[in-house]
Amino acid sequence: MRAKTALKILDNLESYLCQILLVFFVCLLFLQIVLRLVFGLMDTLSHYIVFFEKYDLPASLPWGEELSRFAFVWFVFFGATFAARLAAHNRVTFQFKIFPKIVGNISTVLSDLVWIAFNTTMIYFSINVIKEGFEYPEYSPTLDWVMAYVFLIFPIAFTLMNIRIIQVNIMKYVLKMEIIDVDKIEVSEKLDPENGVTS
Repeated sequence: MRAKTALKILDNLESYLCQILLVFFVCLLFLQIVLRLVFGLMDTLSHYIVFFEKYDLPASLPWGEELSRFAFVWFVFFGATFAARLAAHNRVTFQFKIFPKIVGNISTVLSDLVWIAFNTTMIYFSINVIKEGFEYPEYSPTLDWVMAYVFLIFPIAFTLMNIRIIQVNIMKYVLKMEIIDVDKIEVSEKLDPENGVTS
């Protein structure tokens, strides 16, 4: 039972990370907006009320937008890996309906091999960029973070995407599992590693 739960968590890892990052950057941006409104109002009132003149409050968190931007970038790349797990990346497959099913399957596998080759190329070059980033550090303007840490998402995401592409192909062609079309998945349903989707 514990092993099944652990597999389910791992299988939905990108989904959980996406949810955490989404909530984090949306809350951070919301806080920024609230701070701007409140302290902007206080700044306006300071012209009329002496009390507000004494307190020079910041209009927003100076690091908030930068951190939310980094969280958004990580969210997008983890979302791409999650979409690869769902086999939900855009594909033009209409033309395969006029051919036997094996033609569509072979074409899909070939396109996935090209995709894996592209991802592997991106992993290689992004690792080189990160190495250079540590050797000659570039710092983010507000948080003063080494940007190489932010760029770690590239090899992580493209590696996870390769794993997910291989996983989906094994599920489809070796284990003969049906991958349910994401357009037909209900909002309340969640991924199940054994049969694609369960409610």
